[in-house]
Order: sequence, then C-alpha cells, then structure tokens
Amino acid sequence: MKDLIRGYTREAGVRNLEREIGNVCRKVVRRLVKQGDKHQKETITRENLADFLGAQKFRDSAVQEKSEVGLVTGLAWTEVGGSILQTEVQVLDGKGKLTTTGQLGDVMTESAQAALSYVRSRAHHLGLPKEFYRNIDIHVHVPEGAIPKDGPSAGITLATALTSALTMIPVRRDIAMTGEVTLRGKVLPIGGLKEKLLAAHRAGIREAVMPKDNERDFAELPQLIKDEMKLHFVSEMDDVLKIALEGALPKLGEDTPEVLSKTMPPPAIHMPGTEARQ
Repeated sequence: MKDLIRGYTREAGVRNLEREIGNVCRKVVRRLVKQGDKHQKETITRENLADFLGAQKFRDSAVQEKSEVGLVTGLAWTEVGGSILQTEVQVLDGKGKLTTTGQLGDVMTESAQAALSYVRSRAHHLGLPKEFYRNIDIHVHVPEGAIPKDGPSAGITLATALTSALTMIPVRRDIAMTGEVTLRGKVLPIGGLKEKLLAAHRAGIREAVMPKDNERDFAELPQLIKDEMKLHFVSEMDDVLKIALEGALPKLGEDTPEVLSKTMPPPAIHMPGTEARQ
C-alpha cells in the first residue's frame, strides 16, 4: 500500500488511490477468469505491483550518496504535501553575475540575492576576500526545472550552498533545512513544517535545521518525527553553518580556496624613490 500511494498517486485526498486500487482489483479478476480458477488467491506485493499498474508515475527525490561542495538539501511545501529540493551552487570565472535557474519564482530569486548579500557582508568571518565576488559568476540551480518553485523558505538553504561553494567545504548529506534569511543573517519562521519534515523522513533524512520561532509548532508534529529525527531550532545563520558544514571555516588569508585565490590583492612591491615622487 505504501508503494502504491507513493509511486502511483500525488494528491491531497484519496480519490486517485481508490481508482488505482480498483485497477488492481479488476486486473486480478481478469487473471482469475482467464485461468478459470475463481478460488485461486492473488497476492499483491511491491515486487509485482508494476505488473498490475505499470511503471511508477511518481518518484521521490533521493538523498545524495555523499556530501558535496555547494549541494544542500532544502525542504519545500506543496499542495500535495512536502518534498525535498536539492539546491546546487557553482562558482565560475566571471564578473560578479548571479544566475538562478530551475524555474525559480520571484520570491526564491530574491532569497538568492539576499543570501549572496549576507555572504558578502560576512566575507571576513567566512574567511573570504572582501571583494571575492568581482572576478567570479555564481550559478544557483534547483533541478527538476519543469516544476515551478517559489516560496519564502529557501533563504538558509541558498546561503549555506553559497558558503559551501565559496569556501569549498562540503555540506552534510544527511541533513535538510528550511527557513528564510535576512541580510543580517537572522533566520525567519516558515509554514508547512509538518509536511516538510515528513518529506525529509520519507527520503531517509533523520536530521533537520529550522527557525527557532517554529519551535512552537513542535507539539503538533507527528510522534514519528519527534522520536526518529534530530531537530535543530536556530535563530542565526552562523548556527546553520556550524551544523551543516563538514569542516571549519577558513581563516582570512590562510587556505584561500583556489577558486577565489585570484580575487586576493597582489602583494605590495616597494619601489625605491617613489616616496619623493609622491
């Protein structure tokens, strides 16, 4: 039943579920009539479900096999429940341009711009050169481009992905997050927490980061989530990075990521006699 629900229906109610169960029953009856044995039993299992309903119509996004740089698992609310969204950031040679792809709506696009502004304002704390952005382009992509995505809850996901890509520190693959971020790094509350955490649990994720102000929703969460997931309620973006990143942030001027090394100012060269001319 669980495989039938997840693989062949995508709805808020049960009308399509009832229809798919009816399809299975009719095909069982047809088999029995063809075989001429009305008393034979037919067992439906996850292994033979496709024989009755064909290939799965829907597939949930899976957790990444390993932690990667610039790749973060975000959580989203949809009309038929929650889902996980893999958010990718790539740093390229360029002139400071920010590109967003994956059918992101206006709100998510603005969240990406706010996340970049936060990273720029915290460059020194993150171990980045002050003007690191001048000689690079940043590409933010959320796969499954055929599905429009929008909403005010991807800020910390985008900020974490940006920080990871710029510092070359991988993000933990076993953790998901949701929450909006301000220019000053404050984490703002979101909606649909129960649906989002159920989506994370369904995908095999057992740890999640969310806004401190959503702690009041804890009592309404299913007992399954309370028992099997470790939840981090945070109020600052700095706390998100401490939890999500697999390594410590670099110190400014030490271990500068190769992708940003060209943004560092060249060493000063002393030329004799320049003092007099100046």
